[in-house]
Amino acid sequence: MTLLHLSPDVEAALAAGRPVVALESTIISHGLPRPRNHEAALEFEQLLRDQGVTPATIAVLDGVPQIGLDADGVRRIAEEDLAKASVRDLPILAARGASGATTVAATAHLAAMAGIRVFATGGLGGVHRGASETFDESADLSTLAVTPITVVSAGVKSVLDIAATLERLETYSVPVIGLGTTVFPSFWLRESAFTLDWSVDSPADVAAVMVAHDALGHRQGIVVANPVPADQAWEREEHDRVLDEAFAAAERAGVSGKAVTPFLLGTIVELSGGRSLEVNLDLARNNVRVAGAIARAWAARAGA
Repeated sequence: MTLLHLSPDVEAALAAGRPVVALESTIISHGLPRPRNHEAALEFEQLLRDQGVTPATIAVLDGVPQIGLDADGVRRIAEEDLAKASVRDLPILAARGASGATTVAATAHLAAMAGIRVFATGGLGGVHRGASETFDESADLSTLAVTPITVVSAGVKSVLDIAATLERLETYSVPVIGLGTTVFPSFWLRESAFTLDWSVDSPADVAAVMVAHDALGHRQGIVVANPVPADQAWEREEHDRVLDEAFAAAERAGVSGKAVTPFLLGTIVELSGGRSLEVNLDLARNNVRVAGAIARAWAARAGA
């Protein structure tokens, strides 16, 4: 069984100590409509190449975790109906020779195995509302508790329990650092109701934290909370109205448990006339750019 397959570009960049950024495939396979998703996958990779950073889009194809995809691999994650694969699913896909798009958790796990230290995503998974009854909590959190990778995200979606998510990250000793902000962002919005203990001003500052993190023997991940740019954020009034309507629709439809969040997200796109999707793409682009800058700063420090 082949454990990991690194693309030639990723393998060469890691061997030379050049900057590499991991990208997840679930946002392409499950998070965006076709063919927009294929365009976005290519765009995210190009944003990194334009900075001199090697992109490593990650997926499991025919049972083999791929660290960096060729053109056909990118096409496959955009066009094929792939399983949504978290960490627990990886050995099953490998044993069956099956394919899957990797979640934040699985992408972080595989990236760290390959030696990649920076990862860009849209929004981190978290604790779901009502989790005290459903126990619905993203594996992203528990994976970051044991995975040395820096994840750049626009916080978590506002449909989640943000307070509980931050508490869980604190319990797991995962640092959450605001980049240019002291307030935790809530995906479509620049701010939530929750302040952060720590913030930094630049990607170089994040790299300095990573160096200290390693020197102290920490093996957890680091979450960089990177708000969507102000001119690209969703208008709060419309956001709040759409969320209220989406929650009401879920209640009328009798949706419960783990089905609530997928229902809400689909309903939000519909009710917003696609506005939420556009903000999603804008914040993802912003996170990719910032992750590239962090990876460059990290590579410079590691090579010094």
